[in-house]
Amino acid sequence: MLTRVGPGTPLGELLRRYWYPVAFTSDLSPIPTKKVRLLGEDLVLYRDGRGTYGLLEEACPHRRASLVYGVCEEAGLRCGYHGWLFDEQGRCIEQPGEPAESTFKDRITVAAYPVQELGGLLWGYLGPEPVPQLPRYDVFAWRGVLRDAGHCLLPINFMQIMENAVDPHHVEWLHGRYFSFIKGLAGEDGPKTFSRRHLKIGFDVFEHGIIKRRVLEGETEDDDDWKIGHPLVFPYMMRVGGGGHHQMQIRVPIDDEHTWFILYSCHKPGDLTVEDDRPVSYEIPWIDERGQHIVDYIEGQDIMAWVTQGRIADRTREHLGKSDLGVILLRKVFLENIARIEQGEDPLAVVRDPHELIDLPIERNKFGAGDEFALEFLAMGSSRYSPQKERIRSLYLEAQAQAQARQRAEVGARGA
Repeated sequence: MLTRVGPGTPLGELLRRYWYPVAFTSDLSPIPTKKVRLLGEDLVLYRDGRGTYGLLEEACPHRRASLVYGVCEEAGLRCGYHGWLFDEQGRCIEQPGEPAESTFKDRITVAAYPVQELGGLLWGYLGPEPVPQLPRYDVFAWRGVLRDAGHCLLPINFMQIMENAVDPHHVEWLHGRYFSFIKGLAGEDGPKTFSRRHLKIGFDVFEHGIIKRRVLEGETEDDDDWKIGHPLVFPYMMRVGGGGHHQMQIRVPIDDEHTWFILYSCHKPGDLTVEDDRPVSYEIPWIDERGQHIVDYIEGQDIMAWVTQGRIADRTREHLGKSDLGVILLRKVFLENIARIEQGEDPLAVVRDPHELIDLPIERNKFGAGDEFALEFLAMGSSRYSPQKERIRSLYLEAQAQAQARQRAEVGARGA
């Protein structure tokens, strides 16, 4: 019920009520077509000569050749095999080789889905009409920020990644104790930020998903980690951040056993802005040349935990405890929303009203680490693979220097 994502399955019907990233806009250059698989369906994404995007069923309805190898015309995508031309609505608008007076083309269509661009990503919607709004969540809609996006294709079901998003305790063990163990073997220091003990965890359902809260050793409920928290954005994202580093972790369900994992980051420390805000995208390696998991960075540790559960985790062999309240709640929320669509209602986090931006709740002072959180996250996380990692680090150091200069000026002014 909670892992099968294909057409006609209960979960698949729920998931088809949402928009998903299917590619980066840069993926359609120089070749303006790309094979896409989403929710168990094989599709072709393309950009025609007018700049119009289309998302069609991959197989041409003529002789079933792949439209990925088609020709992008001024208007539409032409099959490379026999030249049938389709527009972004899936209508066949030309059939070379058929009689000029033929109306055959008027009876031929291919499945077509809406596409929109937002934040340097191309988004597709595979569900029923009326088509909902593409939610303009803050990190995707902001201007003047430095964007960075690491990604990889993982051989697992997306649900075990989402369950990790409501499992706060893994941070102090996987990213704290285990990370320190790995670093210690190399004669290095482990992370300071992630090692603090959890005293209390909590979860609240809200209009865009589930807010995750925690009280860490040395904190109270007045600190950001509890008072604000951060959201699992239903049904396939999680918003995290701190110290000027804002990130949406995206888990796109490709099919039952594959997930496209994207770490979409926005950097805006202090008052700094940047002119170019298209994301720089890059592959995140997670297996080394020996076939072993790479576990000396944060997301690599997460990937190890997800992938070693199996392609679809066998939940009949689990033993959940009180620390797993978030996992239990998430499964309940999925089941409740499957029931909602079966009753003809909109599920959680479907956005109908036009809007400019949706600000999500997020900690500013994450783990009580202030601006140091971002720098440690950069050093210990997947950003180490970014081609612009030095530029990102310099941005934070510049913001820190400006903040220190302001503090010195304020002290001087008070002294005078």
